[in-house]
Amino acid sequence: MTVREPFQLEGLRKAGLAVAKALHAMRESLETGITTLELDEVGKRVLDGYGAVSAPKKDYGFPGTTCISVNEEVAHGIPGKRRIEPGDLVNFDVSACLDGYYADTGFTVLFRSEDRELRNLCACSSRALNRALKVAKAGAKINLVGKAIEDEARKEGFSTIRNLSGHGTGSRLHEPPDGLVNYYDPRIGGVFRKGMVLAIETFVSTGASQADEMDDGWTLTTPDGSFVAQYEHTVVVTEGEPLIMTRL
Repeated sequence: MTVREPFQLEGLRKAGLAVAKALHAMRESLETGITTLELDEVGKRVLDGYGAVSAPKKDYGFPGTTCISVNEEVAHGIPGKRRIEPGDLVNFDVSACLDGYYADTGFTVLFRSEDRELRNLCACSSRALNRALKVAKAGAKINLVGKAIEDEARKEGFSTIRNLSGHGTGSRLHEPPDGLVNYYDPRIGGVFRKGMVLAIETFVSTGASQADEMDDGWTLTTPDGSFVAQYEHTVVVTEGEPLIMTRL
């Protein structure tokens, strides 16, 4: 989607607020023993309150409202009976459609742990997102997003998941442009245009560079049991820093 009118920006802001509020409520609800299904229900109540509907369920038939991935799970975790325990790395990925506008956001929490490596992992992935956002300007090469993410990860001794990426969004959950990968690929062409709506996300890993699909057909995990921290914002490209739709 490309924003050309003020009403489109307002629609994206409303959708962005809904998913940001849902994610915040889920983070605040984290406690020892809570199930991922109970956390998903927290998110659903918030989205329902805004009149928003789950984007992965609407567009793809995902068996949950939000995606909640724990520890070795990288993405698309199905909410269920799994209980959260101290030391767990918990990722929330919330996307929704409101009045025809889509927004997508993600955040990883290290729950009640002082594990140095995992704390550094989360901090690195969050910094990588901020670096990626700064290069997403009108006229800039699309592949600079992947370079920014990979450079930050490598600097801290981490790797990135190469078969997961950000994406265009706005009028559907996933749409062009492609190429918002987590590594530098000089073969990726194209430049950002003013008004482009993007979901930029980072997948920074303690080891693996690929994610494998489980037998449930949804959940993606690391083949070596390594951990991944993901952060994501939906943004609108400008000639300067992008407008972030999913920040509270």
